[in-house]
Amino acid sequence: MNGSMTNTQLLEFKQIINSRTKYEHHKSDKQTRKLLLYLFTSTRGGFTRLRIIALLLDKPYNTHQLSQMLQLDYKAVQHHMEVLEKNNMVSKIGERYGAIFYLSNFLEMNIHALNDAIDKLDRKMNRKKVYL
Repeated sequence: MNGSMTNTQLLEFKQIINSRTKYEHHKSDKQTRKLLLYLFTSTRGGFTRLRIIALLLDKPYNTHQLSQMLQLDYKAVQHHMEVLEKNNMVSKIGERYGAIFYLSNFLEMNIHALNDAIDKLDRKMNRKKVYL
């Protein structure tokens, strides 16, 4: 997990997601919720991918722009974009360096299901490690 991740950031992500009214709030199916939980809480890059999604909520970006905004290595962002694209979270226009990424229709339709993932990340961050 990223050491700079804060509860405040998670709360901000939740507020951004909840302010989305492009689509009617509908209940996502179990498989979709499992996929979102896996992508954003069960893997090392989950928080970074959540940060990427939060940026793409506002407008499309290319990988270089995202790497600058997130202050991350280009190759790292490229990897996350490949994971997000492969799992139908983002779509792209164009190819290679100039490709522009935006949220997929699938994620737009299920954006409210991200709340579960954010809540789980929040619990993970606040869990105290106890060694017996």
